[in-house]
Amino acid sequence: MHPTAAPSVSPSSTRARSFARSAALTLVLGALLAGAVESSTGALASTGSSATLQAPGSAAATLEQCVTSVAQSERSATFMGEMSALAGTARMAMRIDVQERAAGDAEYRALSAPGLGVWRSSDPKVKVYRYLRQVTNLSAPGAYRALVRYRWIGAKGRVTRRDERLTPRCGQPATPPQAQTPAPAGTQAPTQQPAATAGA
Repeated sequence: MHPTAAPSVSPSSTRARSFARSAALTLVLGALLAGAVESSTGALASTGSSATLQAPGSAAATLEQCVTSVAQSERSATFMGEMSALAGTARMAMRIDVQERAAGDAEYRALSAPGLGVWRSSDPKVKVYRYLRQVTNLSAPGAYRALVRYRWIGAKGRVTRRDERLTPRCGQPATPPQAQTPAPAGTQAPTQQPAATAGA
């Protein structure tokens, strides 16, 4: 088994993520307010289309990009949640939980690490709130999706409405055997338990 690099987590447009299993990935966080996109790391190979919300109180969850590669460090998935304000909404909040289904697993499992599963709030009086999350360094074979949760919050801080959506999945195919790098003859590849550290 080859060692996996220990991922790190930091609050925006940088890396962040680790599996509870032997696979490791990196997470890039970005909050998008009223259509203004924060920068993220690098260009992605495939591009999705974001939802356009028309009715007040609408919500959408999309897979924006899904990039496959023989190199683990180049694999990524970008998920986005989007919601529009209701009458009387003071703030909106979203939480994106990334889920993984490894080869042979029947169900998806939520990934747990600092920076994941955190509620992110909009600025006051925002009409359309978008929240972007990118995961990179994905293991293969496997499939990744996101569960997006939404809250509409009134002037007194009370949640007036809740909703949730699942994004489409990002499938990562198995790496062809000829693309894998074998361990040197007569040596045993060391094992490394993945760990997450929080950036400053």
